Amino acid sequence: MYERVLAPTDGSGPATAALEYAGAIAAAEGATVHVLHVADGADETGVVADGREWVERAGATAVTAVRSGEPRAEILAYADEEGVDAIVVGTHGRHGAERLLFGSVAEGVVRDADVPVIVRRGDPAVEATYPFETVVAATDGSPQAERAVEEAIAVATHHDATLWVLSVVDVTPVGLDESTDLRVNRLESRAETVVAEAAAAAREAGVDDVETAVEFGSVHREIRAFVADRGADLVVAGTHGRSGVDRLLLGSVAERVLRTASTPVMTVRSATDDGAD
Repeated sequence: MYERVLAPTDGSGPATAALEYAGAIAAAEGATVHVLHVADGADETGVVADGREWVERAGATAVTAVRSGEPRAEILAYADEEGVDAIVVGTHGRHGAERLLFGSVAEGVVRDADVPVIVRRGDPAVEATYPFETVVAATDGSPQAERAVEEAIAVATHHDATLWVLSVVDVTPVGLDESTDLRVNRLESRAETVVAEAAAAAREAGVDDVETAVEFGSVHREIRAFVADRGADLVVAGTHGRSGVDRLLLGSVAERVLRTASTPVMTVRSATDDGAD
């Protein structure tokens, strides 16, 4: 499924977790890991040398590169120039507030990359499984979510994995009255249609084990709970960007999932997104 995997590193613990994960993916797929460090001008070749060692410990082949410049732009440029199939980055959490590796840099990579980005939490207590056995595609029926569902179907087909198609109806507004109940009913009906259509597409593509679910509540919390309850190995969601202000699928919802989920999250940018209004 992958031939070239990019793993940017700054030498941190979360980056190391991502490198190990990238190595595991590459070893299983017979792929090469590109270990990239964007330096600040100093001689930091030791960072990529350490990165290569982590990848090779996982049984994969690694190549290394050091660049200088604005990290987000350099990572995206390298991915384009080398024709990588996926990017793997790490996350870390402090005092309950999870932040992406490199802060806004990795957030920009997640939102702007043309290839799937797998976000791996840098917690040694959290095991990341590869090949994937259970995949969850979170969808709201948007074009970005449709692209993510397509990628989730491809992943599930490749791994012969169970695919769950999940949509969450947001019922967090305060107060319930007749008009609210009607709105929730409409949202539920829409969600049921969305997951049914996605499941049909998955079965047509050859996924043998497809399940659907519609949950109610706070969207990001329900996604996290659903994934944990089913022991999923991967969550797939879509990204989009407009007017120079890039936002994740479901706005801050997917961003919260990325920051807090213990399960690896794959983000996929819609091919129709070009940053236009």
